[in-house]
Amino acid sequence: MNFINRNIAADVHGEFAAPGFSPSLKSERKWPIRYRSIELLATCSDVAIILIASILSTLLYRLYAGWTAADVGKAVGSAIVVSALCVSLLKMRGMYRPPELLALRRQVHAVCLCWMFVFLLLSGAVGALNIGAELSRGAGVAFAVVGLAMLIGYRLIMRALLLKGLSDQKFSGGNVVLITDQAQSRDTGLALALTALGFRLAGHFSLPRPGASSSYRKRLSALVVQHARGFDIEEIIVEADPNRWCELREFVAELRVLPFPVVFVPVGAASEMFARPTRDLGSAIGVEVQRRPLTRVECAAKRCIDLIGAGICLALMAPLLAAVAVIIKLDSPGPVLFRQQRCGFNGRSFAIYKFRTMLVLENGPSVTQAKPADSRVTRIGKWLRRTSIDELPQLLNVLEGSMSLVGPRPHAMAHDSQFDKAVQHYAFRRRVKPGLTGWAQIHGCRGPTPTKALIEQRVEYDLWYIDNWSLRLDLAILLRTPVEVLRARNAF
Repeated sequence: MNFINRNIAADVHGEFAAPGFSPSLKSERKWPIRYRSIELLATCSDVAIILIASILSTLLYRLYAGWTAADVGKAVGSAIVVSALCVSLLKMRGMYRPPELLALRRQVHAVCLCWMFVFLLLSGAVGALNIGAELSRGAGVAFAVVGLAMLIGYRLIMRALLLKGLSDQKFSGGNVVLITDQAQSRDTGLALALTALGFRLAGHFSLPRPGASSSYRKRLSALVVQHARGFDIEEIIVEADPNRWCELREFVAELRVLPFPVVFVPVGAASEMFARPTRDLGSAIGVEVQRRPLTRVECAAKRCIDLIGAGICLALMAPLLAAVAVIIKLDSPGPVLFRQQRCGFNGRSFAIYKFRTMLVLENGPSVTQAKPADSRVTRIGKWLRRTSIDELPQLLNVLEGSMSLVGPRPHAMAHDSQFDKAVQHYAFRRRVKPGLTGWAQIHGCRGPTPTKALIEQRVEYDLWYIDNWSLRLDLAILLRTPVEVLRARNAF
């Protein structure tokens, strides 16, 4: 029985025939690759590109220094190590999945970040093992530049090919049978999506309505089995609401006589759970309905930047900090550093360090915010507050881990409780560590917050930062902070 006859068999049972289904008999030339093989192809291509880049950069560099066979062997060895690390990192982040390959900006960012991390890691390893004399620095630099350029160029080409393959339906695919419980008015477009991915619909059936008799369901399963017998079917796809799983389980069990995989595509409100990542909890499976703002890898990267940045700043500014400490001591009685309890990550309190700029040391249930021409501010304190030098001791907080270089600015405990009641979603700021500077601060949100509107504006900037965090954004904030300090907006 040919394809047309099998479709007629479905049409005879009009109660199961999906509306508007007409098979395409036109044979178009397809690419010899399946959509589901793209991830493997992209992974292997990166390995090959890194290998070619290593050999090519070595040959180009050795044109002037004299080429030997040993150099190619070292290039291959270096490529194996670099590709293993870089490809593994990209694979862990899911950057080889077709939807991610289409997101060019994220691809370039991820590739640059992983590439730099791998070369910094290997540079440290080479220095620690004291094997730098056996390797050519010039060839290594050439490899880093050429390899990164080739990886980015390959992603430009891959994205263009993916877009063409999807728009022109060029990917190869097998025959599938689609069984759906969606009415034509609520069509999710799965049939069109399967066609775009190269699959050919060899049958399209409608599931009976919820609560239908078992005999009705058995007639449908018998028809599907009859339709698929002796035909080159790759898989059967069932599109339905997960709330119907009790009756769907019996229907799928009746299809076990077929030697094809049966794939369930959830639709409806409950289908959102299937898009969430899962994790094993012993014998149970948990669904992550809310992800942490930063992954463990991102937290580690941010922490490394905090440690390196804070350490370098403290070393370079040590003379300035010592001079400020002496001036504060000579200017007015009291300690050099002022410690105040602030609300930090996950609502935990910590002691923040600041240069003392006032005659009072308020750290209780009632804290009065500074205002213009505040009589409590010392003579040197006015200058320290305007230049934000009074905040520099918070580099110690960054080193100890209670703060980060970039993040929402922490408020005094008394103010934090007040703002939490006044502003919706204010507590969301505590999902990350507070920062020495932040997205709100470089937009002029500094100083006191006497009105609810000013608090809401600051919270809006902070939440945007948390939702759009990236290392590049942190770097941009750090670079723009000195400019904002020089402008001295709302600083007193």
